[in-house]
This record gives sequence, C-alpha cells and structure tokens, in this order.
Amino acid sequence: QVQLVESGGGLVQAGGSLRLSCATSGRTFSGYTMGWFRQAPGNEREFVAAISWYGGTRHYADSVKGRFTISRDNPSNTVYLQMNSLKPEDTAVYYCAADLKPPRQFADGYLEVWGQGTLVTVSS
Repeated sequence: QVQLVESGGGLVQAGGSLRLSCATSGRTFSGYTMGWFRQAPGNEREFVAAISWYGGTRHYADSVKGRFTISRDNPSNTVYLQMNSLKPEDTAVYYCAADLKPPRQFADGYLEVWGQGTLVTVSS
C-alpha cells in the first residue's frame, strides 16, 4: 500500500520552530515532486511548499517565504518542512503530497498521493 506518513507536528509558542517529516512507503517516488499543504479549521486546504525530485526547484506560498524551508533526502525517501518564526495563523493540519507535476503546478492541489496529516498548533 502506498503511503505518505507525516510526523513532527505539535504545540509550539509563537516565534518558535518545528520540523515536519514525511516518509514514503509502499513504492518508489522516483522523479516525483513532493510538497506540503495545510488546512486550518474552517478554511480550505492551501498550498505551502513543493520541491522537485533533485531539489533544484522549490516553490513556496507567499505567506511562508523566508520562514519555511522544504528539503528532501531521496535515499531515505523523506521530505522535510522546517518551519521557523511560527505565527498563530500557521496553526493547521499539515499534509504531505506527491505528484509528477513540477513544483509550480503542484500548487493547484490536484495531486496523486496524500498523507493523513499532522497537526501544528501555534499559541500566541
């Protein structure tokens, strides 16, 4: 069974940092763009960041530029989201996803594989 499993969520104070991880299993995602979306209570799911297979292309939502960094380690089949200077408005369930689209098109949200999500709560 193809799976994307997120981890690293939790409760953090505003200004703090968290690092999310997304591990893949069940198949290889060779060549796939990987990325993150988030969904806050009462809101639609929104794009956060995406990274190409070799990591040479990264795309970020304007709301997280300069604060979040996406990276990946292909030998371990893991993608990361380092989140710094967190704000209460970053509170959401964060989802990992994978697709063959390039990072900019990845943001449209019509993607092949999704994880179950991990909750990030930022207190003020």
